[in-house]
Amino acid sequence: MEHLRYPIGRFIAPDVISQDNLLMALESIRTFPEELKHLTESLSDSELAKTYRPEGWTIRQVVHHCADSHSNSFIRVKLALTEESPTIKPYEEALWAALFDGSSLPIEPSLLQLQGIHYKWYHLFNRLSADQWQRTYIHPEHGKSFTLAETALTYAWHGLHHMEHIKLALRSNT
Repeated sequence: MEHLRYPIGRFIAPDVISQDNLLMALESIRTFPEELKHLTESLSDSELAKTYRPEGWTIRQVVHHCADSHSNSFIRVKLALTEESPTIKPYEEALWAALFDGSSLPIEPSLLQLQGIHYKWYHLFNRLSADQWQRTYIHPEHGKSFTLAETALTYAWHGLHHMEHIKLALRSNT
């Protein structure tokens, strides 16, 4: 089941985040919305209802989750840039995915939302100084601080992680 939950592996931040790591993460953040749109825009309702594992989210829910998650993270980045190591508010992502908008609405609004968030995120990240990349926020669920550099790498991984979930779902019979 682990390979279905984490088809590209769990995210592990490098001990030292290099400029190359950040450049690769930023490129992934820049291209993710278009890649997700390309993968999902022509899917039928029955394809959007497919899951990547038993009791997993549907493709529709995965797309809406990405919009919810990346929007939350974008706000966390802005909080970290404007406040001193703020404690962020976590959210119940599984409950959000089960709400009507995450489970039933068309995916196009979330694809557009991702396009806008990632455009702003990419350009904001591209202008951070070395000191700003080290700014942090505290995530109370994890009981630790995250730097903005870690956040960029995490969300580059997050996009690829869920793209692979969608590919798994499209190959499955569920």
